[in-house]
Amino acid sequence: MGRQTSLLTFTGRVGNLIGYNRNGKHFMRCMPETVRQTSATRQAAQRFGVASRKGRLIRSAFAQELDIRSDGSRVNRLNKTIIKGGRNNPGAIAGFRFNRYTGTDKFFCVDPVLSADGILHIPAQTLKDLKGFTALEVKVIAARISFAERKVVDTETATLILDTPGTFRRGGIIC
Repeated sequence: MGRQTSLLTFTGRVGNLIGYNRNGKHFMRCMPETVRQTSATRQAAQRFGVASRKGRLIRSAFAQELDIRSDGSRVNRLNKTIIKGGRNNPGAIAGFRFNRYTGTDKFFCVDPVLSADGILHIPAQTLKDLKGFTALEVKVIAARISFAERKVVDTETATLILDTPGTFRRGGIIC
């Protein structure tokens, strides 16, 4: 593994050299002449490839609308969740947090519920009192992704502003 120190650095393959970036530094290595894989290793590599492609599509669908900075582990956490769920199980990512530190449970006592007809219901409840905040912006992002065609078909966003002090009486509905 050699470190690239020239003004022109590269990532990817050039001849039998592979350039890559790790922690902001550029390195290069030679391609192996042969790669020996067991059937289990090959299957694991295929599962990882499928999960990586799906994860990339999911991240790209939400990237424009997310108002949070990347925490540096989002890619690996999403891929791991997809791999655990299996190849054809889109429900496996239910509950995945793009922001690993904060979920809806920090703001709501009663969790929002997604009905079978695709409508998100926020039950009436007393909102948690957060110091210094007078309103809570709830942003729901829905995406339709075709994994077969490897493209994001559509993305919809809905925003609801809730007053934080007091009770949220009427409940909220976001389509």
